[in-house]
Amino acid sequence: MINYGLSESNFELCLPTFPEVVGRFSRFELGDTVLEGYVIICTFAFRVQDMATSSSSQRIGVVGFGHLGQYLVESILKDGAALGLTLAFVWNRNPDKLKGLVPDELILGNLSSFANRPCDVIVEVCHPQIVKEFGLHFLSQSHFMVGSPSALSDHDLNQKLRQAAQKYGRTLYVPSGALWGGQDIQRLNDSGGLKALFIRMSKHPSCFRLTGDILSDWTEGEGRRVLFSGSVAELCPLAPNNVNTMAAAAVAAGTLGFSGVRGEIVSDTALSDYHVVEVEVTGPGGFSVHTVRRNPASLGAVTGSATYNSFWNSLLVCKGHGGRVYLC
Repeated sequence: MINYGLSESNFELCLPTFPEVVGRFSRFELGDTVLEGYVIICTFAFRVQDMATSSSSQRIGVVGFGHLGQYLVESILKDGAALGLTLAFVWNRNPDKLKGLVPDELILGNLSSFANRPCDVIVEVCHPQIVKEFGLHFLSQSHFMVGSPSALSDHDLNQKLRQAAQKYGRTLYVPSGALWGGQDIQRLNDSGGLKALFIRMSKHPSCFRLTGDILSDWTEGEGRRVLFSGSVAELCPLAPNNVNTMAAAAVAAGTLGFSGVRGEIVSDTALSDYHVVEVEVTGPGGFSVHTVRRNPASLGAVTGSATYNSFWNSLLVCKGHGGRVYLC
């Protein structure tokens, strides 16, 4: 019973599990003032599962079935129904890898026919080349979450994807991944206060997938070696599968862009259990922030274990944010 200094007579509060109307004759006394009348109360109580089933599910298409793609597919199949997510299709360059792990009716054999499987969100967790070949087509049909944002270091592709998002009213989602504080960087950037951004990623040499032979001569026990230091625009083509965190940061730091954000990758044989991501943000008047994130990872793992859950949480917010780029 709730009492706000009133003397209550014959008042009942009802909370049914389904919408209904309750009528009660009530009398309230406040000093010499008496209020009485017939009160009609309309109450609504919903359980979380009621809300999930009352709205249509989001249909998700997953492009790529590596470790991250497999994690997302398994999560949707296991927990998606309760969260309003259903799997529309799964595509992988090698379809044999999907057999026995993905229901046959959900396997998409030819990616070019993706439009035959209507989706609300298409998630790419494959390779930057897929973003280049299909990104515009994906946005013409659905929202698009770019799991390989290093592809956006291509200025022309970046602009075309942004224009397509605006044209079709779709959202180009960029997941934060292993980036810590991405939303804060974006807010500082949007306020005009971001002056500089530097990111260093350090991993065991077995965790890098680099173009060329920069790291072909590494030996166990050699210690720390700086592989590259320069703009993220130059770094992305060198390590397209390893610097998506930096690419996400460059998206957040829109005024600096890929050319203005500085990045460094370091090979360190002492890092056998985790990856290290350091972010240095510089703002106005001497403001600065330095974060260090240690992301558990086994030898040879391109993606740290905490990043899987980060991607999943990013997917859960992909509900449509208009025709723009959105860091999630």
